[in-house]
Amino acid sequence: MSDIKYLARETVQALTPYLSARRIGGKGDVWLNANEAPDCSEYQLDSSKLNRYPEFQPPQLISAYANYALVKKDQLLCTRGADESIEILIRTFCEPGADSILICPPTYGMYAISAETCGVAIQEVALDSNFDVDYSAVERAVSKPTSQVKIVFLCAPNNPTGNMLDKQKLVNLLQATKGKVLIVADEAYIEFCPELSQVDLIAQHENLVITRTLSKAFALAAIRCGFTLAQASVIELLSKVIAPYPVPAPIAQIATQALSENGLLVMKKRVDTLNNNRQLLQTGLKKIACITEIFPATGNYILVRFKDSAKVFAAFAKDGIIMRDFASKARLENCIRISIGSKAEIESTLTTLNSL
Repeated sequence: MSDIKYLARETVQALTPYLSARRIGGKGDVWLNANEAPDCSEYQLDSSKLNRYPEFQPPQLISAYANYALVKKDQLLCTRGADESIEILIRTFCEPGADSILICPPTYGMYAISAETCGVAIQEVALDSNFDVDYSAVERAVSKPTSQVKIVFLCAPNNPTGNMLDKQKLVNLLQATKGKVLIVADEAYIEFCPELSQVDLIAQHENLVITRTLSKAFALAAIRCGFTLAQASVIELLSKVIAPYPVPAPIAQIATQALSENGLLVMKKRVDTLNNNRQLLQTGLKKIACITEIFPATGNYILVRFKDSAKVFAAFAKDGIIMRDFASKARLENCIRISIGSKAEIESTLTTLNSL
């Protein structure tokens, strides 16, 4: 047995890595396990300058996203997916071995993984009985004299439960933690419910950070392009830590086209289609006897609790339908997350469930 692992940091030796959908794998023709879009668009690439390093933050891309998100250009940082934003926030604001982040499980797993790899501790305040953020408990946790929490991560729509944030309670939390803690709202799925975005609060709250991605509604998961939205003072600090060339030129070209007037129309049409498919799935799920709970549907996925999820998961696998199993997670016993695919994929999903 190799001894090389003992050269790694102790936190890395003990780390259980985040298992992405591709890392878990699976055999089938219908992939509904990664909250991806079921289609993609075509883009034109100019490869004449591949010998040159790209811009640190490509001006056309930053301008396009600022116009789309209704923020100033100095309130934006483009990253390699929203996952890089999570890591850079931790590396910028948390001292390894001293500071902590706070998460509200069940939620997206990369907050904890990024903290662990950076040697930063993790505190938890569980979601309440309805799987909403317990704002009072979060405030109490970060206000303790002994608290070392620097960042609170809130996912909305929450992955996997679909819950959203309460704007007034969020404002109260931002005011209570001003100058002490960053509050990060992860809006990876916000295009499916844009009216519930918190982006309008950035101008009034220096400690609010919003993370976004082109992976979901824009159907660009493969290019790994995300954005951090915050006041210029926060963006300036993050810019010190991020890699010197974080946005490859081909990625910037594709992303800029996706954010063009025509690209936005395509995205919004895709969102309408997927939201309609989500409604189709919801309606079908309500008629299935082996389901005990259907969680809020706000993103391009629905979390469903079954009487026997192992039996259901096996049936999906047998029919070549790949889902995401959450049954091993605390409070999510017998739960499976279903990504919203094409109408044909939704019909296949319902056919399998109706056969049980």
